[in-house]
Amino acid sequence: MSTPESPHTPIVDIVDIVEIVITGPADFVDRHVGDLVGERLIACAQCADVRSVYRWEGAVERDGEVRAHLHTTASRAREVTRRIAAEHPYDVPCILVVPVVDALPEYARWVAQEVEDTR
Repeated sequence: MSTPESPHTPIVDIVDIVEIVITGPADFVDRHVGDLVGERLIACAQCADVRSVYRWEGAVERDGEVRAHLHTTASRAREVTRRIAAEHPYDVPCILVVPVVDALPEYARWVAQEVEDTR
């Protein structure tokens, strides 16, 4: 079984970027995403209102939340996820690190440049 060809050259050797998916209250997500961009831990985030349905303590819950897709490098992912977990208001927050298997090379390079450690 073969995989579909990408319209551009794969960037695996250029940079290892990941997408971190989180959910939470709008005020938490908005504040922390801005802080993470400002501190160069993530290059950017796309945030959207979502309706979550889940079981919590035996009851089915339905809540409005914000889902954010954060773009960073694999080397920054642990620091980002630890920070979000430590400051998140939920007992068990959704924090997923998803590997990016391919991307537009210019975008991947931009992500890497934006999160370079300049300290």
